[in-house]
Amino acid sequence: MSDLDHVRDLADAALASLEASRRRIDDLNVYPVPDGDTGTNLTLTGRAIVDALRESTASDRETLAREVTRAALMGARGNSGVIFSQIVRGAAEVLGQTETVDDDVLARAFRAASDAAYRGVRQPVEGTMLSAIRALAEEAERQPADPWPALVRAGDEAVARTRQQLDVLRAAGVVDAGAAGLLEIVRGIAAAVTGQEIAEPAELGEPLTVEAIHQELSRYRYCTAFVVEGHGLDADALEQQLDLLGDSLLVVGDESALKVHVHTDDPGAALSLGTAVGIIERIEIANMHEQTHEREDRLLHAVPDLPATAVVAVVAGEGNRKLFESFGAVVVEGGQSMNPSVGELAERVAAGRANAVIVLPNNSNVVAAAENAAEHAGVEAHVLPTRSIQEGLSAMVVFDPTRSADENVADMQGALSAVATGEVTTASRDAQLNGLSIRAGDYLGLADGSPVATGPDFDEVAAAVTERLLAEPRGVLTLLTGEEAPQLEALLARLGQQHPDLEVDVQQGGQPHYPLLLSAE
Repeated sequence: MSDLDHVRDLADAALASLEASRRRIDDLNVYPVPDGDTGTNLTLTGRAIVDALRESTASDRETLAREVTRAALMGARGNSGVIFSQIVRGAAEVLGQTETVDDDVLARAFRAASDAAYRGVRQPVEGTMLSAIRALAEEAERQPADPWPALVRAGDEAVARTRQQLDVLRAAGVVDAGAAGLLEIVRGIAAAVTGQEIAEPAELGEPLTVEAIHQELSRYRYCTAFVVEGHGLDADALEQQLDLLGDSLLVVGDESALKVHVHTDDPGAALSLGTAVGIIERIEIANMHEQTHEREDRLLHAVPDLPATAVVAVVAGEGNRKLFESFGAVVVEGGQSMNPSVGELAERVAAGRANAVIVLPNNSNVVAAAENAAEHAGVEAHVLPTRSIQEGLSAMVVFDPTRSADENVADMQGALSAVATGEVTTASRDAQLNGLSIRAGDYLGLADGSPVATGPDFDEVAAAVTERLLAEPRGVLTLLTGEEAPQLEALLARLGQQHPDLEVDVQQGGQPHYPLLLSAE
């Protein structure tokens, strides 16, 4: 087996272990803020590594280590994902320079991972992922006879200790979510290396207390993350400027690419500091106060053992696929100009492994095929005739796999009635529509399917679409960037000035044909 294949297997195993515990780790999260997404962020960071390895053609360890390090950095999500990216960086620096991995190399890799993680955090706190990776390094340096099971045991003990190391964890009666997530990564790798099933830790099986559910809101509202690319980037200088805007600050990477994570009330100011030194991309802005309320509601009202419902969604774009999968959907690739067949949809619906399946066509041209597939799949299936990816995502936000299909359909239809959608595309030919003179090659903006603006300037067309969508009071605007992602700095700055109370969530959708998809709720 080649090094690339071996690393792919290890990454797949680590991701599978994370995905199995993702929701539980989300629910554990009360530090540094109860934002409820540590498991999700680590899982999405792991997926970024797995996806990069699938595309890799690296033929030597040094190149492979460099690619894994960059994938972890660029794909890092949230505070936990950024710290994990530094753990990956430290380990890769050692493993990329060795021909064989013996006990000594393993110990040096874990120590380098621990040192890199501590260096990446401005104010290290014990009782977190940092404590866990240091405990793993210390265990590896002991060089036990059977290293991987010993590492998992040491990780279990380190995770259990976090409850006593941090007052907020002791009061809530939980262990640290980041440490628990790191342990699941190690657990998956250990299972792949040894070929043995590694027992699930007791800590993840304990029910959460009321104290763990009810937590104070974070001081700052927005979790803001982005990548800055350029030449001669100065991480320390950028960190000093960002430190004035909020907390939970991380700035890691190298002179060519930096990953920034900060909790702040002014995401626009953080983005402006990034654009002042380089080109920003992979922008993520999440409302942590809303995440806290959703987590609390989910934990207080979760009802076990209800009949399961699955969702099959037709989706275009790698980023959009990941978004739908993060909400629990089974994805069929398709959309504008690449409609899936009835047979393909029917096969996915039949394999839904649930009492009932809801199909989201996410394109008006796919609705008929979805209805035919639902009729011939041989299982209870319902089609919610979503006309766009944006509508589909709005429906997925309220989807609950423990509720019946009828209940889910009702809630999802309610979500659709509250969302306004828009698109910015490129005109393929000259046309006259809605009083607009459209020229081939110009941008064309649509709001709820109707043309509202056209012209050669993306910012002007996108601004016209957003203003139409925000004509009625809206609280959240979601932006999905396309395969050819546009620069959004001007649009985000305009939104920040004209709609200061609006929550803006930017995601990389990766859809073809549409540089930008928008939804307002």
